Amino acid sequence: MSARDTISAYYDAFNRQDMEAFLDLLTDDVAHDINQGERQTGKDTFRSFMDKMNRCYRERLTDIVIMESADGARGAAEFTVNGEYLATDEGLPEAAGQKYVLPAGAFFEIRDGKVTRISNYYNLNDWIAQVGA
Repeated sequence: MSARDTISAYYDAFNRQDMEAFLDLLTDDVAHDINQGERQTGKDTFRSFMDKMNRCYRERLTDIVIMESADGARGAAEFTVNGEYLATDEGLPEAAGQKYVLPAGAFFEIRDGKVTRISNYYNLNDWIAQVGA
């Protein structure tokens, strides 16, 4: 599976909210660089992160453009996040079902058809402005 295929399957599973298929695309030692935050390591830690995300947010990604390196070891994606803020996330504004549309991107490292690193980026100040801080 190429980096493009892996990344495409990753976002397809995310949009279907098929968390098992989504997590199956990660290595056990996956590194996850959280936007404007820390690096977390491991599939179980990523699962916990997604549990919180799915409790606080409902998101669908559109306009996905995927790029990959010539050797297939790295890739990137640019997309639009269409979301709804469902439950207050600690340290962020109060949730009241606010909708938001946010440009975002991610960088990936791929090994044997699985994601070994994902680094997500979006403008947090833009998101805060949209949800009405």
